[in-house]
Amino acid sequence: MKIAVVGAGLIGQAWAIVFARGGHEVALWDGHEEALKQAPLVIADLVADLQVAGLVTDSGALLSRIRVEHTLEDAIAGAGYVQENLPERLAMKQEIFARLDELANEEVVLASSTSSIPASAFTESLLGRGRCVIAHPVNPPYLVPVVEICGAPWTESQTIQKTWDLMQQVDQQPVHVKKELEGFVLNRLQGALLREAFRLVEQGYVDVDGLDATIRDGLGLRWAFMGPFETIDLNAPGGLADYAQRYGPLYQSIATQQNDTSPWSDALIQAVDGARRARLPKEQLAQRRQWRDRRLMAMAADRARRTAEDN
Repeated sequence: MKIAVVGAGLIGQAWAIVFARGGHEVALWDGHEEALKQAPLVIADLVADLQVAGLVTDSGALLSRIRVEHTLEDAIAGAGYVQENLPERLAMKQEIFARLDELANEEVVLASSTSSIPASAFTESLLGRGRCVIAHPVNPPYLVPVVEICGAPWTESQTIQKTWDLMQQVDQQPVHVKKELEGFVLNRLQGALLREAFRLVEQGYVDVDGLDATIRDGLGLRWAFMGPFETIDLNAPGGLADYAQRYGPLYQSIATQQNDTSPWSDALIQAVDGARRARLPKEQLAQRRQWRDRRLMAMAADRARRTAEDN
């Protein structure tokens, strides 16, 4: 199947890899020619790293399935699925989905990678609004497989199913978010953790490095292969209900101290950023992102190996 990837930034590049790795032809388009010029170079470098990590067996074949299109019309022509990846601006989403709805055949799913905007905010007036859906990935999706699938109230069930089936076919892990909400599930969980992390630092309970260590060398080790419900299910002799009985009052007491919804202050942001820059100068951010991705590649390769052994 031909898949149109609309928007050639970091997420669009990553989606192109995911779909091409899954055997699909990918048409990559962006309204900025410079983005289209750079995207194939970045994708080639990423795919080379994936092959070194053992996560891609034939980088040449994968890359041959990705081509750049210089008009949206050419990208959409003949596509069986569209993945949009433009910036998080409502007006921009409304404009591009209106164009996509006009150009794509009526049976084609129109999916958005938005990380926060509900589909109803930019699809309500479309004739084909029933085939519009959110397919929100985690960056980078070729290494982190979860994709949140969330429809508007008018999204057809077959749209959800088609998107689910495609994500499974390209080795992503779909999660159905059953009702619209800002930020969907992943970012709401991340946001809750970040809010408490900033609060604990601001109030002097821990420094930035200590907070990161608590997740990296504590909670994160378990969360790398199980979720919070399974975690607590295994942390009490009688399972989850036993855990809730033992520790529910503690968490309720803590929750009464977590009702501040004020924004992160400029002073707090500067203090946390200063601590991070002392550990990692800004000019080394790109290098550290590459290190992160290599670690994710190693984890993904190990996970694939263990899954094959389990089967």
